[in-house]
This record gives sequence, C-alpha cells and structure tokens, in this order.
Amino acid sequence: MTFPGFLGHILGFIAPAVAVALVLWLVPRLRRAGRARSGARLEAFMLVVAGVVVLLAGLVYFGRDGKMATYAALVLVQGSLAWWLHRR
Repeated sequence: MTFPGFLGHILGFIAPAVAVALVLWLVPRLRRAGRARSGARLEAFMLVVAGVVVLLAGLVYFGRDGKMATYAALVLVQGSLAWWLHRR
C-alpha cells in the first residue's frame, strides 16, 4: 500500500469522529454567538480524541470497521462528553 492510500484509509476511518465532533462543538457556539469561552479548541480536541478512541475500540472488539453499534457508541460517548463540557 502506498502512503497516499494509507493516508486515505486513516482519514476515512476518523472522518465520522471528526464530523460528529464538529457538529457537537459548533452548534452550541452558533447559538451563543455573543459569549466567547476559553478552551474552545481543547473541547474540540477532546471530542475528536474520544471519538477516535471509540472507533478504535469498535475495530478491536468487532474485528472490522463500520459496524452500526460502533457508530451508536460514537454518538453516545461524544454526545455525553459534549453535554458535560457545556454544562461546566
């Protein structure tokens, strides 16, 4: 496998985690446009890392990528983390 092919596989693997994290991070900020919060980049990073960890755990547990149970766990974990971060 060439490096560009490998990079494409890695980016395709983490894309769901980044997409869900982006939505969960961006929507509350659009609703509260006037109030800026410190540590916004850290929150986005934490959401992405949590999502990638869930995807890796699903890959290890099921032995393959793309199971709906993994995606359900991804939404549950990232949603719970986003709720906790925004409640602080």
